[in-house]
Amino acid sequence: MKLDELKPLEAFLAADFRTIEPHLQALDKHLVLRTYLDGYSLGDVDTKFWLALRGNRAAVSFIKRGSLSNLARWFQWIEDNHPEIQAAVKAKDAAAKAKTAAASKAGASYALALQDADKGVVTRFLPEPSGYLHIGHAKAALLSDYFAHQAYNGTLLLRLDDTNPSKEKEEYQDAIIEDLALMGIKPDSVSYTSDFFDYLYEMCIRLIKEGNAYADDTDQETMREQRWNGLPSKRRDRSVEENLRIFEEMKKGSEEGLPNCIRAKMSVDNPNKAMRDPVIYRCNIDVPHHRTGTKWKIYPTYDFACPVVDSHQGVTHALRSTEYTDRNPQFQWFLDTLKLRQVYMWDFARINFIRTFLSKRKLAKLVDSGRVSGWDSPLFPTIRGIRRRGMTIPALRDFIIKQGPSRNVVTMDWTNFWASNKKVIDPIAPRHTAISKKNIVKVTLTGPEAPAEVYLTDKPKHPKNPDVGTKKVAFSSKLLLDQDDAKSFKDGEEITLMAWGNAFVREIGSGETIPSLTCELNLKGDVKSTEKKVTWLSEDQELVPAELWDFDYLITKDVLQEDDKVEDFLTPTMETMEDAVCDAASADLKKDDIIQLERRGYYRVDKGLGDWKEGEEGAKGKRLILFCIPTGKTGSK
Repeated sequence: MKLDELKPLEAFLAADFRTIEPHLQALDKHLVLRTYLDGYSLGDVDTKFWLALRGNRAAVSFIKRGSLSNLARWFQWIEDNHPEIQAAVKAKDAAAKAKTAAASKAGASYALALQDADKGVVTRFLPEPSGYLHIGHAKAALLSDYFAHQAYNGTLLLRLDDTNPSKEKEEYQDAIIEDLALMGIKPDSVSYTSDFFDYLYEMCIRLIKEGNAYADDTDQETMREQRWNGLPSKRRDRSVEENLRIFEEMKKGSEEGLPNCIRAKMSVDNPNKAMRDPVIYRCNIDVPHHRTGTKWKIYPTYDFACPVVDSHQGVTHALRSTEYTDRNPQFQWFLDTLKLRQVYMWDFARINFIRTFLSKRKLAKLVDSGRVSGWDSPLFPTIRGIRRRGMTIPALRDFIIKQGPSRNVVTMDWTNFWASNKKVIDPIAPRHTAISKKNIVKVTLTGPEAPAEVYLTDKPKHPKNPDVGTKKVAFSSKLLLDQDDAKSFKDGEEITLMAWGNAFVREIGSGETIPSLTCELNLKGDVKSTEKKVTWLSEDQELVPAELWDFDYLITKDVLQEDDKVEDFLTPTMETMEDAVCDAASADLKKDDIIQLERRGYYRVDKGLGDWKEGEEGAKGKRLILFCIPTGKTGSK
């Protein structure tokens, strides 16, 4: 082959094997009487071809097998005799590794190329104030915030979807706004669907007048059955005048109006059941609305209010979870039928975790029944629950953003979730010591190095981060150890008292539980040579009483099915508590501090000694309440 015939082959060398095989055969034939592809030394053509083949694993594997002997000879010759080409190989490999590492660190891809983004991006977060925000809401909120404020120089709207007074409370509304602030999300404006009730009422009138909606007093069970079977309601062909009259009766909450609802006249038997004449307005006179009181007796459904208000309010891109995908044609139908401004939609996968559930209705049931302490229970997947458990906001944001806007629905273990949190807290969590009150072992230190009296020394709170500060540590000849540690000792064994030094076990008290120990302090001993490193507390200090709480999963089944009853799968014992004593320095801890108890794990302070209200402490007195923070090693527990 001539040079002008050879050069075009380079473009094919990165393809799959089936595509490049004939080109490899052509190169082999070209090399029958040649050492180099072009000329008599390593030139630009040989370098480019060799690097292209070197980067194609399928090609390298085939060449190394030697069936094309001339090509194999040339490939090996270049590799063995031209070390200068290896620099280019290393640079290419390093670049590929860096790209992979960067992609891994960044998490998911955000290259969505939102439609008409150059004309401006307005996203919205649309929670219903019928409960506290959970981790699924966090994903929706953070993604909407990301595309509005980071990916594009846009606007984020927060709209509370308050269209069902039977479920909604001002408490939930305020909690949502507070939780968003805690997550660092600052919407550019806050509104309520109830702000647009007049506008929605007018839009419903339009649908009825144009023959696209009708009043229906079919009972709920029959309506459900008809929709499922693709059968029309007997009220579907009511006249426009009759529908308008009944809608006014509904608005009054009259005896005639109450049994009715308004349905959009979309389809009777569309394969997508979401398109089968959905309800768009319903009556509710049982509960006053928490914002509008008793002004309205009729309320729009989410399916109607969402597209209509999105368009009216200026939303350009509506992000919502894939559970709404079947409703996207419905969303579009309202925009097209009412000739409203276009809103683009993007569906993302909802976050799901094993052995928990995100249904606000089911979570509310546990709260209302007293099965958990409240919406902020550390057992709950609510934002307040996982924060109370010890999840930091930076770790939460990082974890959610790394999930990205993918549509792939997966059920995750909690492991990665809590492992991301450990990376945040480990470098900054002060170290403290706790000894279980149950079966405390008293230790007497002997020997010339044993302290004659108690003394205090400043020690770093974190062994690797001096910025965390120092604490006073008490040293004396009277110590407290954990029973489990004492039971593992052998007479004469050398152990290490952490952050102090070695000691020989001289006397072990007899009994099923060891009541006492005598140890001879040996500070000259090599701490690297001992098998057992144990935590300890000096008895001669103001020990701080503490409760160490740990929590299990909510349910015993990885994934609840639609027909499963939550009550049948609740974990029998969801929480355990152990009484302990902590070092004197822990008396300064306050609510929301995060610490590490040596050899026990990370804990969030739910209540410090100074956080108790007058008379609240009960018979046990003021004490630390510490919640164990999962680290990801064993999942959620």
